[in-house]
Amino acid sequence: MQEWKMSKEQLFQIGSVLGTHTSEQVMKIQEMYLEKSRLKIPLVFMADVIHGYESIYPIPLALAATFSPEIVEEVARLSSKEATEAGVHVTFSPMGDHVMDARWGRVLESNGEDPTLSSALTRGYVRGYQGNDLSIEKNRMAACVKHFVGYGAAQGGRDYNTVDISHVNLYQNYLPAFQAAIDEGVELVMTSFNTMDGIPVTGNKQMIQKVLRGDLGFEGVVISDWAAVVELIAHRVAADKKEAAELAFSAGVDMDMMSDSYQTHLAEIVLEKEQQEILDEAVFRILTLKNTLGLFEDPYRGLKEQTPEQLKQTKKELKQSILSISEKTPVLLKNEDNVLPLKEGQKVALIGPKARSQDILGAWSWIGEQEKAISLAKGLKEKDLDLSILAMEDGQNVTENEIEQAIQLAKENEIVLLAVGETSEESGEAASLVNIRLSRNQEQLIHAVSKVNANVVVVLFNGRPLDLSNIVVDTRAILEVWFPGSEGGRSIANLLMGEVNPEGKLPMSFPRAVGQLPLSYMSLSTGRPMHDGNNDQKYISRYMDEANDPLFSFGHGLSYCQFECLDNGISQHSFTEDQTVEVQVLVKNKSQIAGGTTVQLYIEDVVAQVARPVKELKKWEKIYLNAKEERMITFELSSDDLKYIHHDLSMSAEKGLFNLSIGLSSQERSIHHELLYVV
Repeated sequence: MQEWKMSKEQLFQIGSVLGTHTSEQVMKIQEMYLEKSRLKIPLVFMADVIHGYESIYPIPLALAATFSPEIVEEVARLSSKEATEAGVHVTFSPMGDHVMDARWGRVLESNGEDPTLSSALTRGYVRGYQGNDLSIEKNRMAACVKHFVGYGAAQGGRDYNTVDISHVNLYQNYLPAFQAAIDEGVELVMTSFNTMDGIPVTGNKQMIQKVLRGDLGFEGVVISDWAAVVELIAHRVAADKKEAAELAFSAGVDMDMMSDSYQTHLAEIVLEKEQQEILDEAVFRILTLKNTLGLFEDPYRGLKEQTPEQLKQTKKELKQSILSISEKTPVLLKNEDNVLPLKEGQKVALIGPKARSQDILGAWSWIGEQEKAISLAKGLKEKDLDLSILAMEDGQNVTENEIEQAIQLAKENEIVLLAVGETSEESGEAASLVNIRLSRNQEQLIHAVSKVNANVVVVLFNGRPLDLSNIVVDTRAILEVWFPGSEGGRSIANLLMGEVNPEGKLPMSFPRAVGQLPLSYMSLSTGRPMHDGNNDQKYISRYMDEANDPLFSFGHGLSYCQFECLDNGISQHSFTEDQTVEVQVLVKNKSQIAGGTTVQLYIEDVVAQVARPVKELKKWEKIYLNAKEERMITFELSSDDLKYIHHDLSMSAEKGLFNLSIGLSSQERSIHHELLYVV
């Protein structure tokens, strides 16, 4: 209020509030507002509920590793329940941004690099947050999909930076998740900070009116990101707040978040430009949102006083849910000679800055209680191990003395668990990096320990793909655990002991070097592609100093089981628009233990009008098998699965040949079929 010099009269003309935490705050603010405002229209309370509220789930990128819309829907449902009891009506989630550059810290909030997977997960979030009827289900909240659009393509991975993407790329890869959210009934869309075609999206009429409202058919509320309206001045497309407000309002932004541009100048602009009709439409959309939330009948929607016993039971249920889900998000990247799982009674050293760290919640856990998070040390202490612990201060350089202590401890133990990674401040918004290797001498620690103990297992805490090329040869196993949430240490311990079997799959490729970025398994064909027959030649599309492919590819993720996919045939090798094709796969668990995996189907359009990816994920299925169990799964394909964006931005499938491949990652595909589409 002081920063904007807001008068008391203006204070009671606002329409929404950000950043409340408790039901008491919301009750007090709403009561005071309704008492003193002229029109008595209830406030709507908004917050960043990204991966939990007070109880923190794994970060969204980790949740994407489940490849499960059902799991993210459950996370969103339970997050809504906890947040609405504190008075939250709207969450600024899910994030539908298409991402390919791990230097950009906000990949942490994303669903990864594949637009088909991201679309499915985005739908899951919207269903979980909003339920079936917001006016009735008071324990649900309105979802706001963000950031429209192109934010994930910030040049150099530098946050808030310029974006320059083709329109074919925009429609093919960047819009599908937003379309999925809109089709699922999302109530709000947030504009992004970046430019599109040289114009910041918050002031870009073409993007908001034609693309969002026209092509995607969105009819709900458009809200700017934090201060994005006034930032049009810094973009140098507006001279002052009045011009910024006029640009954003004319473009179609209904709500100005955390800027006084609209409040100070909108009335004047509407009169000068005769934009009463546009104002009426914007007001109607906002009133419709409040009506959908049932705020006119119940301004204190969702507020619920719970007895201490009820609160205790709610926390217990959330804790169990977080533990169960955080067991499904880690990805076993490497496991040479089955060094994992650990064995009961085994002599194990736990070493590193993440050993005792409770900084495992990640960004956007703003009211999560870090001091109550379960550290890896605490989780492992609950197991039957001969455990020694050498903890180092998280976020600080590993010292030479600590490395010497680690070497000595490594000599005395059979297995060394090295708990390393990022701090929560090193990924998320405004956390861009030019170097995505392990920092603060952590690589040196791993290298030194590996010289005296061959059984090094790295447990990796982070919010983005990292360049692990310097340490992968020093390890027998790598378990990627992301920022795992409140119950992280316990879930990781369960996985390390084999009480739970790893089943996560990478939603984003891990590069061999930062120079490969931006990186995606969906690379386009080039005029001089590299293949097995020419990889010794110079004048082809390749690096001279590194392989083209990632260190760990999209869809990769090992298990303690040995799974095998066997071809059981295809229903037909050619089909037309009104037909479907079924591909059957026999999945075998050849091991003596139960486990789960995700079987993935990819297609390649052999000849197309525009350059197409060498492979695209189209279908996947999670499957759980008991020891020695086998089961048949069936993938069904239709002409919709073959459609793509053409140069004129139309979308259709063309006649021709398609290659199908099925396996356990984008690189490990053992089943292949040719399919002819006949128009």
